[in-house]
Amino acid sequence: MNTTLDQRRADDLALRGLFDKLMQAWTDNDAAAYAALFTEDSDYVSYDGTRAIGRSEHQANHAKLFRGVLAGSALVGDLESIRIITPDAAILHGTASVLMPWRSRLPERRLSRQTLVTVRTDQGWKITALHNGRVRPVRIPEPDSFPSRMSQLMARLARRLGFGHKRS
Repeated sequence: MNTTLDQRRADDLALRGLFDKLMQAWTDNDAAAYAALFTEDSDYVSYDGTRAIGRSEHQANHAKLFRGVLAGSALVGDLESIRIITPDAAILHGTASVLMPWRSRLPERRLSRQTLVTVRTDQGWKITALHNGRVRPVRIPEPDSFPSRMSQLMARLARRLGFGHKRS
């Protein structure tokens, strides 16, 4: 068998396992296990745009959450894709949502998409960056639609009146 193919399969399994461990550590409300999945210098951008830097900050933040507003919650979701960038770096995309203990189903409006940048370390694959954003698609208006025409009109008016940013 091809060793490159064998390595790809092993990496896929390990990365899927990493995503599963992330979900399980949250569901166990185990901040130490959750943080252990990240590199020491990792970045974490929450769904509200706040940024935490470093494993210890991730652990402290999640310990507060698991003892407070997210006590007893579970993280439920699916891994959508794995893209190996180099032999030692991969990007994962998943969707997940926090299931509160009093709910039996996930509210659709709470679905988030996670982008995880992972790196191979001496301890296996770790997350070095995670960005979490709510899934709230908006339709891009056609250029000749009413919202587009109004925006174009407002831009022309603002330029004539000297408002707003200047084009270079």
